[in-house]
Amino acid sequence: MTDDGTTTGHTTLHRVPASGTTGALAGTAGAAVGLGFGELMEGAFESIPSLVVAVSELLSDYTPGDVVRFSIANFGASQKTLLTAGIIFVSLALGGALGRSAARGRPRVTLAGFALFGLLGGWATARNPISPALGSWIVGLVAAVLAAGTTLLLVRLAGRRAVVAVSEPAVAAGARHPETPGRPAVTGTTRRSFFYAAGAGAAALAMVGLGRSLRGQSAAEQFLESNALRPSPTTEPPAAPASTTTTEPQAASPTTTSTVAAQPAGPSVQEQLAALDTLDDDVAGISSYVTPNDGFYRIDTAFGRVPQVDPGDWKLRFTGMVDNPYEITFDEIQAMDLSDHVITLSCVSNEVGGNLVGNAVWTGVPLSVLLDRAGVQPGADQVVGRSVDDWTAGFPTDVVYDGRNAILAIGMNDEFLPTRHGFPARLVVAGLYGYVSAVKWIEEINLTTWEGFDGYWVPRGWSKEGPMKTQSRIDVPGGRGLVAGQATPIAGIAWAPTRGIERVEVNIDDEGWLPCTLGEAVGDESWVQWHRTWTPTAGRHRIQVRATDGDGMTQGEREVPPAPNGAEGWHTVSVNVDG
Repeated sequence: MTDDGTTTGHTTLHRVPASGTTGALAGTAGAAVGLGFGELMEGAFESIPSLVVAVSELLSDYTPGDVVRFSIANFGASQKTLLTAGIIFVSLALGGALGRSAARGRPRVTLAGFALFGLLGGWATARNPISPALGSWIVGLVAAVLAAGTTLLLVRLAGRRAVVAVSEPAVAAGARHPETPGRPAVTGTTRRSFFYAAGAGAAALAMVGLGRSLRGQSAAEQFLESNALRPSPTTEPPAAPASTTTTEPQAASPTTTSTVAAQPAGPSVQEQLAALDTLDDDVAGISSYVTPNDGFYRIDTAFGRVPQVDPGDWKLRFTGMVDNPYEITFDEIQAMDLSDHVITLSCVSNEVGGNLVGNAVWTGVPLSVLLDRAGVQPGADQVVGRSVDDWTAGFPTDVVYDGRNAILAIGMNDEFLPTRHGFPARLVVAGLYGYVSAVKWIEEINLTTWEGFDGYWVPRGWSKEGPMKTQSRIDVPGGRGLVAGQATPIAGIAWAPTRGIERVEVNIDDEGWLPCTLGEAVGDESWVQWHRTWTPTAGRHRIQVRATDGDGMTQGEREVPPAPNGAEGWHTVSVNVDG
């Protein structure tokens, strides 16, 4: 008894099981340790992708085409970041659920769950063509062991014997254990679980940071930093029209003697660009005639760090229906007669008015020269390119010989290709959407029949043929900041490779189509800039644009979504003009 007559209690030691919340915290921390180990291994071994990246690529490959189209249309290049973030969130949440199972006395469920994680991570990593299979499986399984071990250890530490205060009345009532009805207050150690989990989380972040610091420069990055693309030694006239192309009677089966008729050399592309009257300096906000490398759109299936291909080890194989299969090295390609070509590329997922389009100077070797060396067999009416990460695209063999520029490119805007755009080599085919032609990080060109193979996107619901449609876009004016009575340009770009642009017109407030002035272009394979001066009145206005290509085909008004073969319709913007 105390002096005031109250009943005293006593303290005793009991083992306090971890709560469900504590278990969830332990499981989340364990999952973070496993993911952090994967990031550390990516930094230590250049050829092994992180577990998050590997699972992202796996989901991307098996996601239904409609879902992929929706994500590209709504999120563009950000879709990869969102998917990666989603995988991290789900992994941590599932780890938390497995931790709760351990706290509730079901450690076998926890072990089985993390084992499945390890198997999924090992398989996802090993299926990457660049990654060594054995090393990938080891990383996945070790990550699972670390995740499970961390979770069970934290759960056990959270359930250590704790100091518990038990009142005499509670003892008299038979309360022998903190978990009995009318449990006494736990005065201590469960709060330590938070600090244990925080320590595990800090270790996971440390592994991520160490992995980033170990990454260093790849062989590809070192080459690009220390080497410059030599100027193209040849001058290249505009591509020959189809009528000057000599082929055998069977159009689908060009022979090794098929060549483009000789033409006199004209000014180099660099000389043409220097003399070109563009709108770059005349209209603020218009897309530059040549898109800078760091501003060129990027859409591909590579997650995380893009493939890093050592040019010293790289070879391009020519296989399939050819008389002389062969390999060619990067040094051999550099020693060939290189030429420059201004070509506009666009993604088939580009919405009307979208930014998944760019115009660049590509340096490389005509694909026809390389195929002629291989000797294309009769009936080989499809060219299939395959990248080092196993992405594929196919297009008709005819387009290599119909007069357009179809090249194996090693340069972009007077530099070697950046790694994100396909170093050491990629395909660039004028007039075709990228999903059927623009293979980056290419390692194989296979000749086959049209029915014999479908490229990556075809089974996912996209058309097998991907001719680029005539499109136009309004770059300026923006939606705000216009003043009534003050002249302002309406300007943008239009493209229709290989047909070129004949005219561009704008329609303001449905008052009729007005002609625009076109900027100069190097050739029909590149976009053109256009503009028209407008003096607006106060209020809200609607501006539309349409283009007519070199074949006399004018864009139609009907809106067509990108899937399955490219968007159609007039780009329309609304602007507010202050009084």
